[in-house]
Amino acid sequence: MPEYAPLDLPEHPRLTENITHFARALRRAGLPIGPGRVMDAIRAVEAAGFTNKTDFYWTLHACFVNRPEHRATFSQIFRLYWRDPRFMEHMMSLMLPAIRGVSEDRQTQAAEKRAAEALLDGMGEAPEPENEKNEGTEIDVDASMTISEEEKLKSLDFEQMSTEEMSRTKRMLARLTLPVPPIKSRRAKATHLGPRVDFKSTLRASMRRGGELHELRFKEPRIRWPNLVTLCDISGSMSTYSRVILHFLHAVSNEKGAGWAKVHAFTFGTRLTNITRHLQRRDVDAALAAAGSEAQDWEGGTRIGDCLTTFNKDWSRRVMGQGAVVLLITDGLDRGEPKVLADAMERLHLSSRHLIWLNPLLRFDGFAAKAQGIRTMLPHVDTFRAGHSIASIEALAEAIATPSDPGEKSRLLAAVS
Repeated sequence: MPEYAPLDLPEHPRLTENITHFARALRRAGLPIGPGRVMDAIRAVEAAGFTNKTDFYWTLHACFVNRPEHRATFSQIFRLYWRDPRFMEHMMSLMLPAIRGVSEDRQTQAAEKRAAEALLDGMGEAPEPENEKNEGTEIDVDASMTISEEEKLKSLDFEQMSTEEMSRTKRMLARLTLPVPPIKSRRAKATHLGPRVDFKSTLRASMRRGGELHELRFKEPRIRWPNLVTLCDISGSMSTYSRVILHFLHAVSNEKGAGWAKVHAFTFGTRLTNITRHLQRRDVDAALAAAGSEAQDWEGGTRIGDCLTTFNKDWSRRVMGQGAVVLLITDGLDRGEPKVLADAMERLHLSSRHLIWLNPLLRFDGFAAKAQGIRTMLPHVDTFRAGHSIASIEALAEAIATPSDPGEKSRLLAAVS
């Protein structure tokens, strides 16, 4: 819980009404809170008391939060509603557009915009007077050179999205496709006119006619489709990005005629978890809920080397035997041994047909491979790209279609050397 300056308690605090209003704000922000939880929270505060702010925070946290992804939202709404004496001014500053250069540009924290929207709930919109609805001068605005809302949303960071923007983003990702170029197999199939003559088939046909050669038989390579294997980091720094990307992978795995032979998905933080069967469910909410319950290390630590070693030992032969395309989604901030990470990445690279690393840290302009884990992993990937917005997810199709494009790998390796 963040630390803030203590506030003086009012002489006659109306805790029941305040807790009820606080619960409504949490529900508008996306937390599944019903009347039963509100009653439990009121009874819990009555039993625990309201003398210590830290105890009050964790009392409400225990009543309203039951999923790791709700912690950031609860923390921001609690800070704005209970801890900050000027929370209304702060919320309005989050909701209204800011003019750069007038005030200090501050990066919005995770779930802060969603918290502001949940508490304001339309308070920033002034109603239009009845006598002015049909009066006044009509102004025509030429919007031919402006950027549409959809284009703005494509470049917006997942971490800074509001609840409404996140819902629109998930709908847009559900419509995206991830085409894959087919692979020419060594096996061949018969064709009427192909690039090669099938001598065995031609001789067998001639033997049926007494050894006379009447026509040539031709063959061409068979077409097969590779597997898509995704290794998704679900540690604390990657939780928001991982949920959005898993939402996209659900759409890819359930898309008919997408071209992929199979879509396999694994999550890792402190351990490796296979969530492939959960993504096969048609309902995306049920699929992600089942995947979240299967992976017990959400928002935990990061041991990339150990998890990749487990994948190479237990799963590599099963899911990558036919030259799979591998998507590695992580920020590369590993807490394990560099030697273990280097060996695991080398084997993963050799086992895959194309290894693509999506790193949300590339959203920063001055990003450099300074962390030990990033420097260890970078030489063993084919493509290194950003993975923080819809536009970066759309660029995946280009990365898969052109395996020779290294993305940002060449620039970062040159800077390190």
